[in-house]
Amino acid sequence: MNAGVYLDHCATSPLRPEARAAMAAAFDVTGNPSSVHASGRAARALLEEARARVAILAGAPSAAVTFTSGGTEANVLAIRSAVAAGARRLLISAIEHDCVREAALASGVETVEVPVRPEGIIDLGALQALLDAPSAAGGPVFLALMAANNETGVIQPTREAAERVRAAGGWLHVDAVQAAGRTPVELDVLGADSLALSAHKLGGPQGIGALVAAARTRIVRDIPGGGQEHGRRAGTQNLIGAAGFGAAVEAALASPRPGPGARDAAAAAVAAAGAVVVGAAAPRLDDVLCIAIRDLPSEIQVMGLDLSGVQVSAGAACSSGKVRPSRVLEAMGLGDLAGCAIRLSGGWSTRPEDWRIAAETWIDLKTRRQSRRHPAAA
Repeated sequence: MNAGVYLDHCATSPLRPEARAAMAAAFDVTGNPSSVHASGRAARALLEEARARVAILAGAPSAAVTFTSGGTEANVLAIRSAVAAGARRLLISAIEHDCVREAALASGVETVEVPVRPEGIIDLGALQALLDAPSAAGGPVFLALMAANNETGVIQPTREAAERVRAAGGWLHVDAVQAAGRTPVELDVLGADSLALSAHKLGGPQGIGALVAAARTRIVRDIPGGGQEHGRRAGTQNLIGAAGFGAAVEAALASPRPGPGARDAAAAAVAAAGAVVVGAAAPRLDDVLCIAIRDLPSEIQVMGLDLSGVQVSAGAACSSGKVRPSRVLEAMGLGDLAGCAIRLSGGWSTRPEDWRIAAETWIDLKTRRQSRRHPAAA
């Protein structure tokens, strides 16, 4: 058994030392950011410093950043804002996070899924057909398209989608939760009107995220109360979380990315042993690897690897505890392989040897399982 390999950064990334230090310092700041006395002003300064750092990540002015409780709230707030702005048809890609799908379906307006191609990229032709089709619902269209998929790491053509949506007078919202810290997520780069971020995916604390909106996008006041967050989200801000978020962003932007070499070597090793590398034909995040193999259920792979000291997920962390096939992989047409896939994801603390150990451990697990099913062949 190895000393322990953590390859589940897409679920949550270990807290960066910079974020931990910033949060520890913030604990000594007593004031409420809304108070006008000296302690309140100190707290406000710390909050706005964190906001400015997040704004740099998104290529936006500080005033465009609304702190939320995480990526889920940011996605839901974007959808509710679009509906409040008059959107009467919500388009969502077939591989969006469950929070986007559920929020759209609960919105009370027409919701349509846009299919993806077998490699996991949105079908832009199908999107265009939906944009061209007349709708009885009326109003501007809204499209939710994540920057990079949380299960496969496949990077989506958000700029191309944005051109089509913009031509139809619509709004593009990008869930950039997994992409942030791994690839550029500036509003202009993505072509987004709004984007969602989450601190704990890039080495910040859990429980804080942000919705960033372009100048043309109006965010509604979803939580009534005081005038915090420029009147868009009431309630005393999570100062400790914001400090950690800002520090994690600064560290992520300053850290060189290692590239896909170690991930690709691991992918080649497991593919040679019979695994299907999901999304291999598409551009992907450098440190995400989704693999599947027939007749070896996802939960068996996750538990077997865990017992050998390698921690991975069976798809999205929000649903990995449920024994059911991946909706994302089903949308890609993988059929029964959708219930036999796992996701390995690295991050700021991942070492190249972690990928090698994970691949070797998976191959050993697969070999042992096959030997049990076919003892004579072994």
